[in-house]
Amino acid sequence: MPGKSATATRTTAAAEGDVTVLLIGMRINRFWAVHHWLPVFLAMPRMLRELAKDPERGLLSHVLLTASPRTYYVVQYWESKEKLYKYAHSPDMFHHRAWAVINRKERKGKVRGHVGLWHEAYVVPEGSYESIYADMPAFGLAAAHGQVPLERRGKRARDRFAYRSDNAAGERAEKRVAAPGKAPDGV
Repeated sequence: MPGKSATATRTTAAAEGDVTVLLIGMRINRFWAVHHWLPVFLAMPRMLRELAKDPERGLLSHVLLTASPRTYYVVQYWESKEKLYKYAHSPDMFHHRAWAVINRKERKGKVRGHVGLWHEAYVVPEGSYESIYADMPAFGLAAAHGQVPLERRGKRARDRFAYRSDNAAGERAEKRVAAPGKAPDGV
């Protein structure tokens, strides 16, 4: 990873609360149809540059990956699903225009299967993720949320899964408060 130095220690992501992750990618179905897949291939870096210029939109970090010579994707970490949706539906952003082109082609019957598109979005609740980085610069979840020494969250995966931020603990306690006249859960 150019420009980032490795930390000679074990760390974990400093994420607290829910984590929003988007996996988004493309598959080249027909290599010879360059004029169909190249615009799709070039669209993602353009969107990432657009988001980098406006951090308030909510993209925290991303990792570009390839699964094969024909499949490329991006793992994106967002502040929230609401900010992800807002970006995706903003008419002033490139994503909205790119999908409008794809939808028009599809309605006209001009999509011929030359390139495949996909995405998966996840909101992962606190207690359902954990991470470890050994001799690594901030990467993935840690690049999005920062990193802390492993000992702060636990040396074992089960300890890191069990970690709860003060904010999450307050939210859980709030949910356990009973409505007037009703006994709280577990009583």
